[in-house]
Parts: sequence; structure tokens; C-alpha cells
Amino acid sequence: LLNGHSPQENWNALFKAGERVRLRVINGSAMSYFDVRIPGLKMTVVAADGQPVQPVPVDEFRIGVAETYDVLVSPEDDRAYTIFAEAMDRSGYARATLAPREGMQAEIPKRRQIADRGMEAMGAHGMGGMDHSNMSGMDHSGMSNMQGMDHSTMGGMAAEQAKIGANGLLLAGEAQPGSRYNQAGIGIDPDERRVLVYRDLKAFTPWPDRREPGRELELHLTGNMERYMWSFDGKKFSEVTGPIHFEKDERLRLILINDTMMEHPIHLHGMWMELENGQGELIPRKHTLNVKPGERVSALITADAEGSWAFHCHLLYHMDAGMFRVVQVS
Repeated sequence: LLNGHSPQENWNALFKAGERVRLRVINGSAMSYFDVRIPGLKMTVVAADGQPVQPVPVDEFRIGVAETYDVLVSPEDDRAYTIFAEAMDRSGYARATLAPREGMQAEIPKRRQIADRGMEAMGAHGMGGMDHSNMSGMDHSGMSNMQGMDHSTMGGMAAEQAKIGANGLLLAGEAQPGSRYNQAGIGIDPDERRVLVYRDLKAFTPWPDRREPGRELELHLTGNMERYMWSFDGKKFSEVTGPIHFEKDERLRLILINDTMMEHPIHLHGMWMELENGQGELIPRKHTLNVKPGERVSALITADAEGSWAFHCHLLYHMDAGMFRVVQVS
């Protein structure tokens, strides 16, 4: 659905020729990732999760559950354009029409083939020499499978030399070895059109808290796709004994390691996560981070909001199955 309307209902958004229009695209679905494009129109991304970013011209972007992107478009011709949001699994799509008059519609693009979720598609060539022939049924709930792996080589991203600060931690803003911020994700052909990637996101000015992180907190995203079990560090919410503790006003680094074969949109309530995508002082603020299969990402957090806050995967069934924790700031 798009704004509550099915593709057949063809919701219309009107424009006047020559004007610049800002579209705020919000993924309000329960479980669907979408690949969004407007054939015939270049989009300029100007905000991520409501926070302004330096403009990025793109033809398409992938949006995880709960993410938000603002884009500018400048339609000049007296014609209709299809706003096309194709489900990542290619099982369906949402669409609307951007047009100068009600009732118009444009051609609906042909859907792409579903992507192979093998190890090549994951980009995780360095995943420890494991037997991947039956990954779909593999029990990721126990950490013994993955903890001994060298995540620095995952995805072939070990070429960048890590920059370490005086406290022995990675410098603020540097990308984690094992991150794949220059890839849009499985099922996207980067040669087909210009697609937004996390590496593109860049703030206009540094965020107020310029401190280096005082400590690191590492969490593994764990689960079993065959048995449909989802958790953090191998424990679902009903099995944990207490909250994750943040000291009030501390500056910390949250490291997320995805040990599963699925994307997870990880959402923290109450505080911003500053995605360490290699942009140094100009890393973007987000409230939801998409973590690709086999990927290692990190974010800086200023624990400025006292109280108890939800922290979870925003895929509804994953959260309900146990990929949920409470963060206690005190």
C-alpha cells in the first residue's frame, strides 16, 4: 500500500510544471523493505530519518522498515510519473502517480527477479570457512558458531586501515572493518542505475557532542530462519535478566554484528544513533540502522535521555519473537 491505497487505486500526488516538490518517504510496513524509484525523474536525497543530509542525487533507494528519506524532485514535463516502491523480495509493489492532473497514470516498471541469498550475494566471502550448504537451517542462536570469526575480512572490506585513537578504540566516525556501506544490498545491480548507499549520507555540520566514545558495547544479531527464532546475543527478550545499561550523559559506541542471513532494521528509542559510515565529523544521525547479512556496523550514542527505552529489530515478527531489549539510562 502507498498512503493506504493499493496499486490499483493509484493514489495521485499533484505538481505544477517547473516546481520543486519534497517527498517524505516513510516505510511504515510491518515486514517489507522497499526499493523506491520514480522512472524519468532524478531524486535528490536531502534528509534521512528526519535529519538533514548533504544532497545526494539518486535514481533509486532502498528503505528498511521504519526508515525515512526526504527527496526533492523537479518534474518539468506535462506528464505523469510513477512512484514505484518494489518489495525487496519482488513479491509485489506499492505505487502512486505524480502528475499535473488527477486521474493520470504512467507505465509501471517490470518487476525484477528475486535475488539469490547465497554467500556470494551476501558479500561475506570471509565467513570463517564454515559449511554454508545449509545456512537456512543453521542454529545461530548460540554464539559459538560466530564469535571466533574474523569479522574484519567479512565482505572483503579489510583493505581500509583502521584508525585507532589514544584510548585504543577506533576513531569516532570511522567505518567498522566488516561494514559494507558502499553497497545498497542484496538484489540491487549498482550498474543499472544510481542507488543510494549509506556511505553517501553526510551531515552538514558536526553534531553537538564531539567527544570520542568512552567505551564500546557489542551486540550480535542472532536467529534461526528455519525455526524462526530471533534474538540479541543468542537470547530472546524473555530470557534476559535485565536491561542494557547506559550511564547518563556518557558517550559510547554501539557495535552491531549481524550473524544471520537477513537484513535487520535496528531501532533505538529516545536517543539518536550517529552512524559511523566513514564521514568523520559529518556522520549522519539516524534512529533506525539497516544491518545487512553478515555485516558489522557501529554508531555513536550520547546517552542524554534518562529512563527506560525500547531497543529492537523493527521487523514486527522478529521483535515479537524476541529480538528486543530495554536500554536503561541512569
